[in-house]
Parts: sequence; C-alpha cells; structure tokens
Amino acid sequence: MKKSAKFITTAMLTATLLIPAMGVSANGNAVEKENGNEKFRVLIDSANGKEMKNAKSQYGVQWDFENEGFTTNMNEKQFNALQKNKNLSIEKVPEYSIEETSSEPLATYSTMAASQSTPWGIKAIYNNNYLTQSSGGTGINIAVLDTGVNVNHADLATNVEQCKDFTLNSSITNGTCTDRQGHGTHVAGSALANGNGGLYGVAPQADLWAYKVLGDDGTGSSDDIAAAIRHVADQATALKTKVVINMSLGSSAESSLITNAVNYAYNKGVLVIAAAGNSGPSQGSIGFPGALPNAVAVAALENVIQNGTHRVADFSSRGYSYYDGDYSIGKYDVEISAPGAAIYSAWHTGGYATISGTSMASPHAAGLAAKVWATNPSASNVQVRANLQSRAKAYDILSGSGAGYGDDYASGFGFARVQ
Repeated sequence: MKKSAKFITTAMLTATLLIPAMGVSANGNAVEKENGNEKFRVLIDSANGKEMKNAKSQYGVQWDFENEGFTTNMNEKQFNALQKNKNLSIEKVPEYSIEETSSEPLATYSTMAASQSTPWGIKAIYNNNYLTQSSGGTGINIAVLDTGVNVNHADLATNVEQCKDFTLNSSITNGTCTDRQGHGTHVAGSALANGNGGLYGVAPQADLWAYKVLGDDGTGSSDDIAAAIRHVADQATALKTKVVINMSLGSSAESSLITNAVNYAYNKGVLVIAAAGNSGPSQGSIGFPGALPNAVAVAALENVIQNGTHRVADFSSRGYSYYDGDYSIGKYDVEISAPGAAIYSAWHTGGYATISGTSMASPHAAGLAAKVWATNPSASNVQVRANLQSRAKAYDILSGSGAGYGDDYASGFGFARVQ
C-alpha cells in the first residue's frame, strides 16, 4: 500500500545494540582540528571494563558497538599515546566513499527529458525496448545508505517512509537526510523513481528509507555506515517488514564494523546489495562491502551490445578468474550485473543527471530485488537472492574484459532481469 510522503518516525520501535552517546561532531567528511591537528575516527576495545569506562569518559563516544568496542574522534598525538596502553585495543576506522566513476563529465539537466522517462537501464532490466513505465515493489522497503536523498524530488517524494542522518551529533537524527552531493538522490531514482515527475525506476511502488551515511563530499566513516546497517536490521525486525539495503559505496579496506553489521542484517532477513567498485578491469579489485559473502556485489554494464549481450564496463571491478564457473559466492566475488554506464536519474537539485559507476548498477539490482520480493512477500532474503542469481543465469554476459560463458569474474552469474 502506498505510504504517505510524511516520514514515519520509528525511534520508539528500535531494538538496536547501538547506543548513540554524547561526543564530538560526527560528520564523516568534516575536517576537525584541535591545536592544528586533524582529528580522525578510531575504534577502541578492551576486556577491561574500567579501562573502557575511563576511555569513554575521556574521549567521548561516537557509536557504542558494545562487544566490538566504541568509536570516537582523536588526533594523531592522542592516538599514539593511547597505543601505549596495553589494556586497550585501538585502530583507525576506514573511510568509505561513493562508487561513482569520473571517467566522463557529469551531465546535469534542470528538467525531465520525455525520452528518458524510462532510461536505457530500466528498459534493459525489463528486457523491453518499448517500455514506457515500470511497476512493482509494493510493501518492500529499499534503504539507500548514501549521501542522503532529496526527499522532495517529484519522482521520489511519495515513496519516502524514513529519512535519517547518521553523520550528525553522535546520534540518529530523524527527519533529515539532506543530499548536497547528488549521488544518493541519483541512486534512489534508479531503484524506485515513481514517475510523478516523469522518471521511472525499477520498482516505483517500493518505499524509500533514505539514510545519510556519507558527507557532502561523498566520503564517510565506516562506523556511521555500520550503525545505519544495524539500524535497518532492527527497524526491519521491529516493523516486521522486508528491506533491501543498497550501498553504492566502498573502500579497498575492510572494516570489521561493517562486516559484522552486514552479517547481522543478513541474519535478520535483510537483503544487502552493494556496488562492486570502480577499480576494474584488474582482477581482485572488488571493494568492501561488495566483497563480503553476505552482500550481493553488482558489476556495471554498458549500453553496448557485443557478442550478442551487454558489455561489462572496463571500470567495473572484477573478482578472481580462478573462481570462474563454480556458481557459488565467496569473498571478492561478483554476483550479478546491471546497467551502470551513462545512467540517467534524479538529481539533488530537483532535476536530473547522467553519471556512471557500479554505484548506478547496484540500485538497479536493489530495485529488481524489491520487485521480485513484492510478488512473494513470504520469501526469505536468501530465497530472493537465489531468485536473482537464477535470473542472472538466464542472461549470460559474453562481452567485456573477463566476461565469458557461465559464472565469470567480471559479470558474475550474468544480468539479472525482470523477464
């Protein structure tokens, strides 16, 4: 059933292990300085309860992950001093960023082009070159963890169910998820644009959970992202609803906080979709969280037909060729492919833009997952994932570096489509 454009505040329903607390300002991309020293995010842990209590009191808490420790901000001098404390474990928290390629200039448009109501990627995933509008996704939530979303955009406003910021004031801020970068709005558009402004995404009847986890420069701290992933899982449980997470972000560095959060969400029935990364065509170039076994890594396809199929973009990250043909998913595996080059979608200005990257491929897959799930709402996330894999096998990708018959390290199982 279509939700109101008003945000549903669900803080009272949250059963999360995360305990936001007072601390230093938490915009993951902000430069914080103290006495001329730049501050950065760290994870502190210890089996010594007294030491942990003292550390929390001294440095403040960004996010409390309980058994995993807590995060806070400090400068290099403080970090070096704390490393001498043998009772504490301390490590720097990796930063993550949007998975958008800069291989071509950004093209922006103030008004909707009638010819783009169903962009090439939507037509391709529906396998219908004459498609004029899309449908599906009713009752399924797509959580877009990104730079935020313009929730007033004509093609998104009536889908918005939650809007939250994880980068402010050491806590979850309800009712705000402002996108000043554009990336998150573009991603949301590909997944579920509703056509009210003229643009259609893959699943226009799905509901949008817009979670701002990245700053206005497109970067953010992995603990903010991990907090949002866990919050999605807890909201899904509390509200008894089905949720697909889309993360069009990544890093070459694995974050234990994100890994554990992805596993937590997956075990709670959430389907996690992530961009493979834009470091191709080299092997072993998939970034995190896409590289995780419990995340569906999505490769990017171009609007080019070669050898009878769409072509994997050179920029799209690859897995390892020695895993080709096994039709199983492990660490550093591409799982499926979706349109990701020259993608037209919504923009944070209220207009539209064309950009490329596996960031653009991931929401096509997330939208498809929501559409598939809506047809069988009693299915589990594992079953929906298997369904996507089956659909991908039906459209093998034979073009692009590393692509070939069957399961390959460039396109994975293939291009998962509606039909």
